[in-house]
Amino acid sequence: MFEKILIANRGEIAVRVMRACREMGIAAVGVYSEADRSARHVRYADEAYEIGPPPSSQSYLLIDRIIQTAKTAGCQAIHPGYGFLAENPDLASACESEGIVFIGPNSAAMELVGDKTKARSTIEKAGIPIIPGVKEPLSDPEVAVSEAEKVGYPIMLKAAGGGGGKGVRIVNRTEEMADALERARSEAMSSFGNPDIYLEKYVVKPRHVEIQILADNHGNVIHLNERECSIQRRYQKLIEESPSCALNEELRRAMGEAAVKSAKASGYSNAGTVEFLVDADRNFYFLEVNARLQVEHPVTELITGIDLVKQQVRISAGEKLEISQDEIGINGAAIECRICAEDPRTFFPSTGIIEELVEPAGPGVRIESGIHAGFEVSVYYDPLIAKLITWGQNREEAVARMQRALEEYKIKGIQTTIPFHQKALVYKPFLEGNYDTSTVTEIEHEQTEQHIEIGAIAATMVAMDEETVGFQTGAEECDNWKMTGRLNYGLHRLNW
Repeated sequence: MFEKILIANRGEIAVRVMRACREMGIAAVGVYSEADRSARHVRYADEAYEIGPPPSSQSYLLIDRIIQTAKTAGCQAIHPGYGFLAENPDLASACESEGIVFIGPNSAAMELVGDKTKARSTIEKAGIPIIPGVKEPLSDPEVAVSEAEKVGYPIMLKAAGGGGGKGVRIVNRTEEMADALERARSEAMSSFGNPDIYLEKYVVKPRHVEIQILADNHGNVIHLNERECSIQRRYQKLIEESPSCALNEELRRAMGEAAVKSAKASGYSNAGTVEFLVDADRNFYFLEVNARLQVEHPVTELITGIDLVKQQVRISAGEKLEISQDEIGINGAAIECRICAEDPRTFFPSTGIIEELVEPAGPGVRIESGIHAGFEVSVYYDPLIAKLITWGQNREEAVARMQRALEEYKIKGIQTTIPFHQKALVYKPFLEGNYDTSTVTEIEHEQTEQHIEIGAIAATMVAMDEETVGFQTGAEECDNWKMTGRLNYGLHRLNW
């Protein structure tokens, strides 16, 4: 077993991995940029090394600096967390060259599953259903139009070299293709350094369901059931849960077997996630393989009792899986809310100093956080600052605990997505388990209509209040006081 591991990441995931290391008796080495000098993961690490200026391109993304720091600290392995270098085969390859263990799949498997077009081809050969589309990158709008007409509109353009909603465009008609393709290629290049785009049929209002897998280096592969990730905005997941309300035992078994087959077909090892779309008729289609630990991995840990980070470490140390497929069950239900430093109405990033922090606690509540009171949320990194996860004996209890925990959660000094989660957790289709990838748009629409109605009431209250205190104005002034002004003022007065 390893004596010392470097965690090549920051924030809540770095703390999460360090905790697993501490429980296993392994020293955890942290890295940090100048902006993260006082960050929580730096305080928690057994050792910590500064690796550069705040921009990630000058610190967390520098493979040479990460490798050199690991060697300086005497680390036998590197855990990449997620984001940054987690799915970059160059880091895995550099580790292999330097005799350092990369806690994840080998570089060849990572390169295969990381290229979406190659992965689609491999998966299709294995007999797993994929969404109709092309297998080769597109750059010519005329070729893209020709392929789209074969598949049938609407179609989706997607980056071949990355995920997270970057380099994605939905195209509904031929006239939109050239502009959409150019924008998608540009965004893919800036996000992943790879402009390749592929095309696939756009499945309207699907469920996004993923299967967690574990594969050792001895040919053993198991799946740990599913996670439902359909509550998302612009392809960014916001709420995840397990088990999924959309799956029955037959579909769960079929998707699990497909995920295991996907891992074996690609020579994959370590922890990974196979993502699928499920349509209204419960047909499922392969989407992609995420060659890393997922943000939402805690919901799987809570329903299975298996620590995925510890499993990653043991597999990378050469150990065989000690868990068989028939030992994997589902104990209760779990839900995760991603707490992001964003305006809950617009989802625009919110930066600043965290003036006060009160974290929820109590039965069935788990929180993974990378912040503390006095911490500065900067413009340099992903807005995810914490994850709130609840477990219950059934879905109803897990939801009730999440509602209670969200009420207890207080973060002052910046805006967060907590108010959005509070609205989502009482939205009737979500409570009924009858939701899909378009549900966030529906919640936002309902919220807008409520704001307009309440704003109108507030404007009336303001006018009545002013009349009561003897407020006088001329007719011309009244005409110029537009309804929008009344609504905005009224909303402000009601603190919406």
